[in-house]
Amino acid sequence: MSSANQNIIDLENTLNQSVIGQEHVVRALILSLLSGGHVLLEGLPGTAKTRSVKALADNLQLAFGRIQFTPDLLPSDVTGSEVYREVGGKPDLSFKPGPIFNSIVLADEINRAPAKVQAALLEAMAEETVTAAGDTVHLPQPFMVLATQNPIEQEGTYPLPEAQMDRFLMKVDVAYPKVDAELDIIRLVRSEEKSHHSQQSTTTNKPEFDVNAVLEGKEAIKSIHIAENVEQYIVDIVMSTREPELYPNSALGRWVAVGASPRASIALDRCARASAWLAGRDFVTPDDVRTVVHPILGHRISLTFDAAAEGISSTEVIDEILQHVLLT
Repeated sequence: MSSANQNIIDLENTLNQSVIGQEHVVRALILSLLSGGHVLLEGLPGTAKTRSVKALADNLQLAFGRIQFTPDLLPSDVTGSEVYREVGGKPDLSFKPGPIFNSIVLADEINRAPAKVQAALLEAMAEETVTAAGDTVHLPQPFMVLATQNPIEQEGTYPLPEAQMDRFLMKVDVAYPKVDAELDIIRLVRSEEKSHHSQQSTTTNKPEFDVNAVLEGKEAIKSIHIAENVEQYIVDIVMSTREPELYPNSALGRWVAVGASPRASIALDRCARASAWLAGRDFVTPDDVRTVVHPILGHRISLTFDAAAEGISSTEVIDEILQHVLLT
């Protein structure tokens, strides 16, 4: 196990101590960070979505920017705009970068902003550049957008279209914590309040995280071996959403309206290799694929009216896929 690998594992353990009861969220953030992707966190209020993002940025010690999405937000509020000023008595227009020019960007309640603002954010995510006054400005590296949205408040919101959600590497459902975790949360917050009151930060003696470990991890993942049958397994999983008739004994044909795009195959390949690297292996197993398939595939498939009428979720559809698509 390399030092970079151990540093990332230590980072994951530290985040799990700050964000209790949401281990699957922390793992998704780590995998996306290594895979160079962005994450959409959907959950009820108070489920530590924002806390997770802040904890990640704090531990990575990278530039952090937060955008609170509101209906009156403009694209320039995200990307930045040209500012007029006088330089040496002469008029001058200079570009003032927006909050997107940070390594870790929190797009809070992304579904509250209109389509133009969402499009500006997603374009920057895809291209990792912003065009202003005819010049292309590159975003910092590493660069990661973590967006949140609330599933229960739909009035006055602008839901992300499926085609735009496809640009997120993962979509993670953040549920309420269980009983034991809830107790630990109360104790953690109480401890933080005591530390704050006594002006003794809990992070005073925290070792600095070497951000180069992320860059080394990204490079190492490129060399992780994936066998042909595992590659075919990934393709078969994605193809089952597009051609469900290939599995007549399943309910996929009745449940899936629109299948996943090739971005799903690419994401499964990247994240499965990242999962293998985190486990200290130099090869991918089918379990690595199954581990990441739900957050990668769930937001990339559209369900039929029959599925909605039966109360079928994307999680159940993916479970059905894994039951019928077998490794060859």
